[in-house]
Amino acid sequence: MQSSLVQKYNVPGPRYTSYPTVPYWEENTFSYSNWKKSLIETFNQSNSTDGISLYIHLPFCESLCTFCGCHKRITKRHEVENPYIKAVLKEWELYCDLFDEKPLIKEIHLGGGTPTFFSPENLKTLIYGITKESIIAKDHEFSFEGHPNNTSREHLQTLYNLGFRRVSFGVQDYSEKVQKAIHRIQPFHNVAKVTLWAKEIGYTSISHDLVFGLPFQTLEDVLDTIDKTNSLHPDRLAFYSYAHVPWIKGNGQRGFNDEDVPKDDAKRQLYEQGKIQLAKHGFHEIGMDHFALENDSMFTSFKEGKLHRNFMGYTTTNTKLMIGLGVSSISDSWTAFAQNEKVLEDYYARLDKDEIPVYRGHILNNEDLIIRRHILNIMCQFQTSWHNESDQFPELEAVVESLKEMEKDGLLQFNKNQLIVLEEGKPFVRNICMAFDLRLKRKAPQTQLFSMTI
Repeated sequence: MQSSLVQKYNVPGPRYTSYPTVPYWEENTFSYSNWKKSLIETFNQSNSTDGISLYIHLPFCESLCTFCGCHKRITKRHEVENPYIKAVLKEWELYCDLFDEKPLIKEIHLGGGTPTFFSPENLKTLIYGITKESIIAKDHEFSFEGHPNNTSREHLQTLYNLGFRRVSFGVQDYSEKVQKAIHRIQPFHNVAKVTLWAKEIGYTSISHDLVFGLPFQTLEDVLDTIDKTNSLHPDRLAFYSYAHVPWIKGNGQRGFNDEDVPKDDAKRQLYEQGKIQLAKHGFHEIGMDHFALENDSMFTSFKEGKLHRNFMGYTTTNTKLMIGLGVSSISDSWTAFAQNEKVLEDYYARLDKDEIPVYRGHILNNEDLIIRRHILNIMCQFQTSWHNESDQFPELEAVVESLKEMEKDGLLQFNKNQLIVLEEGKPFVRNICMAFDLRLKRKAPQTQLFSMTI
């Protein structure tokens, strides 16, 4: 990649797990009543055919990883498990009370925080409580995030018995210096152990999460981590760019100095060379930061044009309704977003009042829905089109014109009423999406809200 292109396009930008992005939600026009209306309408339209997805946020961690931007609560007190599970199950009951039929659950994802902070028995209680009044789709996909240092064989076996077949292990980097800087000491043999257990038990999709651009990280570190990862034969990989946003996450990302973090050309080289190494090992790029072997369901979904992206990241399941349970979780009814209370005590207090703990959100207008489809197409398929009138909007011509410079730079091409991201343009996919982001264009932030795109 030309360094001049990095310098040209390396600007702050969203990661587009939603559109509109959270800073551009119209919270002043949002209310619980209009969220409830959208939720019920979408459930009634799609539950019996598509089913619903559940994201369950399990926020507790025993120690702070300084690269992490997630909502979490640091504690070694495991007595917090039972009250939290009771709260999540009460939230789920409040949702179920709104529905006229049993939910058809197509997808469950346990995220965090550290889901494996919870004991296997408590995770069983959680999943039993979620599913006892529901119907499980035959082609369901249940997945969870496991910390290699505390995921036990019992965790893996218990969740497998409950229908989980996907697991993602956070690796980040195997360099001891990098691990010390990000406060994530995690030997290779810990990752190897849990990966082997998952394979023996029968998990059909095992993923490892790697991060580039971490403090003190060198190219040798990245290539060594990829080679070690490949030796364990995971089915898919996430190769994330470290989002250095200490102005948002406070002291959690101030365990090292700014100059210790690779930037611009140095950071991009980590990605480019890492991507080449992944390709040598048979991993195909299937979306921003994501790679899979040809045998994995996510690769199949990408090739068939069925890959989807939401607040859980990339997924092979595309339901119109995703309900987020737990503190800080975000729900998506396709026409509305709603986020739960972000402070644990506030989350508990709302549930004590028998209230679904939503505190902010956004109702999508028709323009939002059109732009959302285009951004999803670009993020999931590296292309979008506007052959149909329903995919057009008044500013479309100006959007296309604003992308002509990227076309000249060989990053994308236009066919008749179609945009295709070229191989050279994939690292700039966030920039391409930003051209469609009308809310960002109309009101550029006065302070930096997002991480750098490259």
